[in-house]
Amino acid sequence: MSTPILEVSDLKTHFFTRAGVVKAVDGVSFSVGAGEIVGLVGESGSGKSVTGFSLMGLVDPPGRIVSGSVKLDGEELIGLSWDQLRALRGARIAMVFQDPMATLNPVLTIGTQMRLAISAHDKTSRRAADARAAEVLTRVGIPEAQSRLGSYPHEFSGGMRQRVAIAIALLHGSQVLVADEPTTALDVSIQAQILTEMRDLAAETGTALVWISHDLATVSTLASRLLVMYAGRIVEQGPVASVLRDPRHPYTAGLLRSLPATAEPGQDLFQIPGTTPSLLDPPPGCPFRPRCAHASDMCAADPPLETSGERGVRCFHPLRETVNA
Repeated sequence: MSTPILEVSDLKTHFFTRAGVVKAVDGVSFSVGAGEIVGLVGESGSGKSVTGFSLMGLVDPPGRIVSGSVKLDGEELIGLSWDQLRALRGARIAMVFQDPMATLNPVLTIGTQMRLAISAHDKTSRRAADARAAEVLTRVGIPEAQSRLGSYPHEFSGGMRQRVAIAIALLHGSQVLVADEPTTALDVSIQAQILTEMRDLAAETGTALVWISHDLATVSTLASRLLVMYAGRIVEQGPVASVLRDPRHPYTAGLLRSLPATAEPGQDLFQIPGTTPSLLDPPPGCPFRPRCAHASDMCAADPPLETSGERGVRCFHPLRETVNA
């Protein structure tokens, strides 16, 4: 891997609710190099999105980052003031959210919104701003980009709106782009187009991309490295091909067995037994223990993340079987 642009070390983000403390992110560590795409996957409630919001400094009360480190090209982001973070967001680290209609203003044209994003960090003329906006829209596959600057969000299809959201995130050539399930609601064909475009953009611009998703199959076609998250922790990590071919953690193996492509016609899909534990009252030791067929008394203790080369697994009983997914 190239020199890391983004370095996350022992990140912990907790929510202090009336019912108790929710440890949504509980000691997450990883790094991403320039032009690298890292996939962060797991079930709903595993802490993926909160990790992404934590990287951006966008965790609202009652949540807060309680400890850890997030470094962007060597600069520590934890502890920066709101104004300092605002100066970084969009310019050096940007985020693409799941629903573009929730992030695009319905009463402003696309051009107006893109000019506002540009003027937040650069003082430039309207003509220069429009030229930059049209260039980025063209890069993400929007035809006749110059004329579309006068269009409103509702005049775009879902796939085109998502392209606009990605274009806004790319306006300043950010070093890091965090994408939080941006293709979940899109048609398969549109999803494939956007994934190809994002892969090409990372290679061409050197942008480090963190792709957050619950869809293991989608991430496997895009990312070079995989981080599998469960109950606020990374339980397995490694190159995509290695993790898919030889999963070490029982949870990762369960996710792979749950893919529809692994089932024979007419056969019931595999389901991981049980449900994700409540992060208000997680089980002691390994949080996957109540759902794991390999659990033993040893799993009542908290397993460390054991690393070997590029692989890492947080399990006392790592699997050694090859899974064809």
